[in-house]
Amino acid sequence: METVSRDGVTLAYERAGPADAETVVLVEGLGYGRWMWHWQRDALEADYDVVVPDNRGTGDSDAPDGPYSVAEMAADLDAVLADADVDEAHVVGASMGGMIAQQYALDFDRAESLTLLCTSPGGEIAAPTPPETQQRMFEVPEGLDEREEIRYKMEPAATDRLLGDDDLMDQIVDWRLESDAPQHARGAQGAAVAAFDASDRLDEIDVPTLVMHGTADRVLPAENSRVLDEHLPDSDLELVEGGPHLFFVEDAARVNDSLLSFLDG
Repeated sequence: METVSRDGVTLAYERAGPADAETVVLVEGLGYGRWMWHWQRDALEADYDVVVPDNRGTGDSDAPDGPYSVAEMAADLDAVLADADVDEAHVVGASMGGMIAQQYALDFDRAESLTLLCTSPGGEIAAPTPPETQQRMFEVPEGLDEREEIRYKMEPAATDRLLGDDDLMDQIVDWRLESDAPQHARGAQGAAVAAFDASDRLDEIDVPTLVMHGTADRVLPAENSRVLDEHLPDSDLELVEGGPHLFFVEDAARVNDSLLSFLDG
């Protein structure tokens, strides 16, 4: 693990893969630490220099008091890449990470391509998170222990393929207990997501972009990826039939094949 400081906030990141290869940077979603990229890292590290930061508020990065903004987290990402001496990177972001990726391409010049998974452009053109999903993710019933709380919050993001795999769920819960954002940082990240709006600047993102989404996403509806594809100048859209929000976990082989094909191309 390596660290860099930006405006007094320490940001942690890991790096693996051939040092002389093209760089892929993986940017995680709201509240999640580096564990969420476990499935993609295994597929990428043989051929790519893979950089995986913890967003501010999660994992081994500092968790300062809010407010946070997506623009601020994009600046954090640039500080990580500068510290890693990376001039160009393929930026892969999921959910909130996809929002950071969009902002990064708008504000900085290191992005060689974008891959946007299960994300949204924000603003009035975006399809919002359903109210019942918001309630499930942020209002936990009394009486649940911390492991039960995590499983409860994950229910809208997954299907029974994942939720019913007790061994894998136990491992994910362990990872989340170790590295998830504390409550104040999760709230600050959530507020940053709610305020994000790149809708009127999508035509400025001029790098090749792969947009992927599960059609059964109950967190950020798949309509958001259709909107992104419609407004981005150079994008390809791939929908994964029946895929949930965590489709990059549940349908990892499909996602990895598409990601590698896009990057290799």
